[in-house]
Order: sequence, then C-alpha cells, then structure tokens
Amino acid sequence: MPALCVALGFSGCNLRNSSSAGATNVTTPAKDHHTLSNADSIAVTHLWLDIAVSLDQKNITGSATWTISNTSGLSDLRLDTWDLTIDSVQVDGVKAVFRMDAADKYLGSALHIPIAAASAKVQIWYKTGKKARALQWLDPEQTHDKKYPFLFTQSESIYARSWIPCPDGPGIRFTYDARVKAPAGMLALMSAENPQVKNDSAIYHFRMEQPIPAYLMALAVGDIVFDAVDARTGVYAEPGMIQSARWELADMGKMVNTAEHLYGPYRWGRYDVIVLPPSFPIGGMENPRLTFSTPTIMAGDRSLVSLIAHELAHSWSGNLVTNATWNDFWLNEGFTNYFERRIMESMEGSGYSDMLWNEGYEILVDAVRDMKDTSRDTKLSIELNGRDPDDGFSDIPYEKGSLFLRLIENNVGRARFDTFLNRYFNEHAFKTMTTAHFLAYLDSNLIKGDTALQRKLDIKAWVYGTGIPANCPKFNPVRLRRVDSETAVFPVAKESVKGWSTHEWLYFLHKITGHTDKEQMKKLDEMYHLTLTGNSEIAFDWFMMALKAHYEPAYGKMEEFLSHVGRRKFLEPLYKEMMDTPGDQDMARRIYAAYRKNYHPLAQESLDKMVK
Repeated sequence: MPALCVALGFSGCNLRNSSSAGATNVTTPAKDHHTLSNADSIAVTHLWLDIAVSLDQKNITGSATWTISNTSGLSDLRLDTWDLTIDSVQVDGVKAVFRMDAADKYLGSALHIPIAAASAKVQIWYKTGKKARALQWLDPEQTHDKKYPFLFTQSESIYARSWIPCPDGPGIRFTYDARVKAPAGMLALMSAENPQVKNDSAIYHFRMEQPIPAYLMALAVGDIVFDAVDARTGVYAEPGMIQSARWELADMGKMVNTAEHLYGPYRWGRYDVIVLPPSFPIGGMENPRLTFSTPTIMAGDRSLVSLIAHELAHSWSGNLVTNATWNDFWLNEGFTNYFERRIMESMEGSGYSDMLWNEGYEILVDAVRDMKDTSRDTKLSIELNGRDPDDGFSDIPYEKGSLFLRLIENNVGRARFDTFLNRYFNEHAFKTMTTAHFLAYLDSNLIKGDTALQRKLDIKAWVYGTGIPANCPKFNPVRLRRVDSETAVFPVAKESVKGWSTHEWLYFLHKITGHTDKEQMKKLDEMYHLTLTGNSEIAFDWFMMALKAHYEPAYGKMEEFLSHVGRRKFLEPLYKEMMDTPGDQDMARRIYAAYRKNYHPLAQESLDKMVK
C-alpha cells in the first residue's frame, strides 16, 4: 500500500503497481450508491437510441438498445429509470417479461430484465413521463425569440434515467449512436457529432465514439442555427441570439488552443457551444462536444466568458477523467476550477486570474460560514450514501478542491505540477477515478515519500477534514487593491471605475453591500446606471443590495430580470432575500406565481419549498 495511504489511515488504495511508471489499475471498483443498475457486474457498452420528440405532447418516445456482455452469467439485468413508462422489452429479438421495483424517492425505479449468459442485445420501448426531471419543455413565450417551442435536457447528476432507461452512474461509460426524429422545421443536437443545418426530414443521426457516462447524455431540440468560430469551434443559438452569441464567444478557438498547450490534446473532435433559452438552470453543462450555456454570459463585453473556459476544461477533468461516484465530485469540479483559472491566466494575465482566485477564496469562506465549518459537507471526500447526490453540489468541491490543487502547485512548483497533471490526464483518459486512487497516484508520482512535503500539504486536513485548512492559499490581487484605493471616498468618481472588469465591479459591490442606504444607492445608480446594467452578475449583486437597502427604484428591473432568467445561482438568493424580509414576502409570491413556468423543474423544486 502506498505510504501516503498508510499515513492518511485508509485502506481504499487497492492498486496494482501503483509506484511503477503509470501502471495504476484499481482492483476493486468503487461502489456507487446512486445507481440501481448492476452495470458493475454486467458490462453495458453501447447504446443505440431511436427516439421521437414531440414538442406538442411534451414527451419522448422510442427505444433504447443496449449492447451487453454478461460474462458473470447473471440472470437479471438492472437499469435505472425515473417516471418512464416501459412498453415492452426484447432480449436478442425475443420478447421478455420485465418488472419494475417500487420507486425510491431519490433514485427512481429499477427495471429488471431477464437475460442469459449469452445475451448480447437488450431493446426497451418506452416513453417519458410528466415528471421527467432532466427535461425542460419550453413554450414559445419562454424562449428568446418567442416563436417556437424548445426542449433541452440536464442529465447531471442522476437525471438521465428520466429520459433513457440506462445505467446512470458517473463511473459507468458507454458509447452511443442515436436517431432523433424532431418536429418539422426544428434542429436536434446531442452530446455527439452534430449537424450544423436543418434538413427537410427533421431526422438527425448522431455518433459518440468515445465512452461517456449517462450524466453527459444531452439533447436539445428547437429553432436553432449555427455560426462557426473557426475550423473546430462554433456557436448554436436561436436565430435572434446567434449574432450576439457568436460575438461574445469569438475567443473559443483560442481557448481550446490554450487548454491544449497546458494539458495535452483535446480528444473530442469539435468543441461547440449552444447558448440556450434563459430558463437553463445553471451556468453551463460540459456535455461532450457541445457545452450547454446560459445566455447570462452575454454581457456585451466578453467579460463573463471564463464560464466557457470552465466548461471547456471539463473536456479533460470530468469528461476525460471522471469521478467514479458522486462522493468523489471534487475530482471533477476542483480540477476544472483550477484548469479554468490557468486558461484565463494564459489568455488574460496573472492580474486577471488572481482576481478569480481571490473571488473563489471568498466564495469558499462564505460557503463554510453558511454550512458551519464542522459540517461533514465541507469535506472534499464527501459521504452521500442514502442522500440526494445533489446535496454534494455546493461551492466546496469547486473552491476547496481547486485551492487544494493550487496549494500543491505552490509547494512543488508549477512546471513539476503541470508535468504531473499532463501525465494524470493521459494515463487515465476515458477512465474513472476515486479519491483514494487519486491520492495514491499523487503519492507515487509526485510526492514520492517526501515527508516534508506531506507535512506542508497536510492532505488529510484537506480531503477528510471539515472547514478551511490553516495552510489554505490566500491572494492579494493588485487590481483589487487598486479598487480599494480608488473607492476610499464615496461616491466613487466616474473616472476611477473606467475600465473595470466584471470582477472589479463585483469586488466593489461586495465591499459596500450592507453599508449603503437608499440615498447612497440612488447616488450610485445616478452615476453608473446599475439598475439598467446588461451584465447579469452585476445586476444580481445590485438587486441583492437593493433588497437589503429597500431601494425600490430597482424593483421593476429586478422583476424583469426574474421573469426571464432561470439560473438558480441568481433565482434562489433573490427569492430567499425577499422571503426573509416580511415586507417583501408578498412581492416574492407575486413574482414567483407569475414566472414559475419559466423556470426549470429543478429550480421549481427548490423554489416551491422557499416561496410559500
């Protein structure tokens, strides 16, 4: 057992040849408690998906055919489902009698299919239900152009099972081909090789040759057009958004080149982005070959495109090397946050990336304060067994995880750490990773028994300890210190803020939040027209300040913002602030009742509990 595993006091480093040149094979697969499938015993290797999308009926119907290898000779194949109606099943062309378990509140229902040792193909005819958590059906008025309906999916974390009967766990990879029948005049796109123009039949074919987990299965159907950025990158959007989206993302090709220079070749063919209608509930989703993005990144000045750098970075951390279970989520998002900031440093300079690092540290401090520093959910190695995996989707894996990697870089040197990361991505490409496996690999390939380095890193405190470790890196960005000096006198002169980036504005607004009254808010608004800003990040902070200060001139624009923005990052704090203020509760209820239909089911689920 590697020395670091012994030092940390766990026995999960079941590796063969962990100290040899890259030969790191896990002998015991990680147990995923969030899948009901038995894909750990029966190999489920390829999916042929043949479906039709009805934007009128708001459902998907068709079949999923799985290629399996039952070398263990089991008699029962189990797959994950959620609110699916299973019409019939065939095993190697012969009708099979299937059964469904009672539904678990988090995991859905297991589909049981009888198989033999020699069984090779299992075909399932099904249709989706009204409670499919992955599917967002938009009426025309909920889209940007307000002309045609739209569908998009969000399969992370365990929602792929609500539109495909599948083995739905991050550690289970498969390739896929698909045939999608869309409504006439619509374009269909997937996390695969994609068309760039509509066709007369509205039937589209897709192929994903690299194995991916189910949470990276994605589908979008609507009035969508494409515009190329360069030979291997481009943008999809509704026609009314395509020009501004293409302009905002003009540096995508440069981003891909920068990422490759840092950590090796991009292995997915094309890298495209679809800018979705406003109800998309998160910032972005790293679906392979086709990032799904919120339109809130379109600030008109390319100041929010670090989100695209983050989703691109997932093409290495997450998509290429994937967390084996949701308990290991930090291996996905912590690495990606680190990589994102390295991309932005290469493109914008260290003065810019230092602001991102400082912002991340402050987010971590706020998250730990809100969760309490003794909370088990402030650990990197989190325990989600028996819980909703979304409970682990906090700022902790992102910020604590990336700061842990920055600490390693600070102690071993950037060149040495980059060599390690390049090797890590290359040797584990298209494989899964557990926390224990990574720590063993880190010990064998970077720490190499250096006890002084082990003491400096204090890995046990970072991975298995709660709160923020004492040796957490801190930052003192030059550009933010300049903001401090420029804003020492209130109100701030217009010439002082000229040229500020979004991050400098956010830093300034965070500084004065809770320390401004209505009169000061009015002066700021008169000088900088913050109520009218088109930058979603600045608008959100300004509206939060307006609620705290009871600055009513901003309320109309805040309601307009809440009417068309579906990003949970913005929705939940704004509604919470209103509900926490007795005088604003009726306003929250009125606004939510008016625009609830514009929000994604996942957003509705959390807001229904909040806005009562």
